[in-house]
Amino acid sequence: MRKEDKNQVVDKITDILSAYNTVYIADISGLTVAKSNELRRICFRKGVKIKMVKNTFLKRAMEQSQTDYTEMYEALHGTSAIMVSEAGNLPARIIKDFRGRNAIPAVKAAYIEECVYIGDQLDFLCGIKSKEELLGDLIGLLQSPARNVISALQSGGSKLAGIVKTLSEKSN
Repeated sequence: MRKEDKNQVVDKITDILSAYNTVYIADISGLTVAKSNELRRICFRKGVKIKMVKNTFLKRAMEQSQTDYTEMYEALHGTSAIMVSEAGNLPARIIKDFRGRNAIPAVKAAYIEECVYIGDQLDFLCGIKSKEELLGDLIGLLQSPARNVISALQSGGSKLAGIVKTLSEKSN
């Protein structure tokens, strides 16, 4: 491979890394072609990009990136694939579901919203909530007190009307 071709590959990887805030480095060695294609289809359907990369190219792309990936360099050994996504837990969930049927892939490292996770911490990574899930939880919490006040006022109004009606009937 010529140096220009290598630079183009590194530039493509750099573009992928800069476009997403969630990067997983996974080891998918040992998967058959059929299983590898199945994993790629699942990733495509769920909106996760997966790409096999050479560790040297990935390290050069990480060095060129605006983001600091230095803590992830120790995971760059063996066969590596990068999985990128908008949601922080989506690649972990895909890997966990896929590993239910297979022993592979394994997470070597993950970069999620400026935090680096080294090693196969799959259960923890699956539990990380996405930005949208956190916003939904926050909105639900903010709406809860207002709902309680409204329901108290509505139930109190019907009780008050019932009391007035009962009192008026007793007067007759």
